[in-house]
Amino acid sequence: QVKLVESGGGSVQPGGSLRLSCAASGLNLGDYAMNWFRQIPGKTREGVACSSSADDTKYYADSVKGRFAISRDNAKNMVYLEMDNLSPDDTAVYFCATDLRIRYCNGEWYLDQDYWGQGTQVTVTS
Repeated sequence: QVKLVESGGGSVQPGGSLRLSCAASGLNLGDYAMNWFRQIPGKTREGVACSSSADDTKYYADSVKGRFAISRDNAKNMVYLEMDNLSPDDTAVYFCATDLRIRYCNGEWYLDQDYWGQGTQVTVTS
């Protein structure tokens, strides 16, 4: 049974940083592209970062480019999202997800992922 579990969310002041983690079980994370999405209440879930499996090519949404960094530790079956210089606009529930058909990211994110985590809340407020 495949399971993705996010952690590391919380409340932070503008300009602060958080590191989100996603622990995968039931699959070899290294075989698949891994994604981070976020969802603001009332808005469509959006992709923010993707890490390809074989060559670790990374893509970021324009809104987070230069501030967020995705990384993975295949040996530990973990994916991370380092978020710096956070703003109130980054307030959202953050999800990790994977589509078992995709190994390489292409700068586009699709909502029909095969597996999603339960999400972790990130709140940026003064």
